[in-house]
Amino acid sequence: MLDQCHNIEPKIPGQIRSVMNVQEATAKALLVDTAALAAAQQAGDVLGAHGVLMDAYNTDVRPLLADLRAEQGLDPDPMAAYAASGYGEKIVAGRVGGQQAGWGA
Repeated sequence: MLDQCHNIEPKIPGQIRSVMNVQEATAKALLVDTAALAAAQQAGDVLGAHGVLMDAYNTDVRPLLADLRAEQGLDPDPMAAYAASGYGEKIVAGRVGGQQAGWGA
């Protein structure tokens, strides 16, 4: 579950960004060299274990995720795809009074 509070940013692009952040974090977690991490843990090598985790954390997985989306027939850039779809403008135009509902409504 994503807990969102979009008081400043638009809701749908904010949700898209949150999902992309989860995808990036998951991809990085899958890159952890678990054998090296286990070996460092067994040896009591705190800095070595930290290094293994940081190697995965510092990997730029965005190109990999873009390729994966393309292989699945999706736009490699979800934010650009949403912007190009015109959906945001369409739902704004369809609002009664043209204002987004929210806490101040």
